[in-house]
Amino acid sequence: MHAARYPPPGGLEGLVLTSELELLAQGSHVSATTAKVMVVDDSVTIRRTAESLLRREGFEVVTAEDGFEALSKIVEARPDIIFLDIMMPRLDGYQTCAVIKNNQEFGKTPVIMLSSKDGIFDRARGTLVGSAHYVTKPFTREELLEAIQDHLPLAS
Repeated sequence: MHAARYPPPGGLEGLVLTSELELLAQGSHVSATTAKVMVVDDSVTIRRTAESLLRREGFEVVTAEDGFEALSKIVEARPDIIFLDIMMPRLDGYQTCAVIKNNQEFGKTPVIMLSSKDGIFDRARGTLVGSAHYVTKPFTREELLEAIQDHLPLAS
């Protein structure tokens, strides 16, 4: 079985296929073929776009449409990394992130905030509740992959 090495040498352009034994020897514990990514957004378009981009890269993807659904799915899905929209009905991204980060079992799971807003206040508030990174919508494939590459090793 082959798995993509994350982070790849030389960035995403240097993506190299390698065997699982080589990955273990290098100390890598998560690859695109084994990593589970959760995408939480109330927009069907954003969820489908992110899911499609990430599945093409070999990730397993779980989606949720709001914070409550995300919290109920996290226990079963056990994602390695979570992309979380800020502006959602019922339970917003800040509140959802705070709940995840205050949970002993899932507190170390990297949470990447997704938002249309790019203000310093929004970024600071995300950091205060435990967000590891901030991606502005509309995002690119490269932005999603860079966030995963930067934070996925923290997942285990």
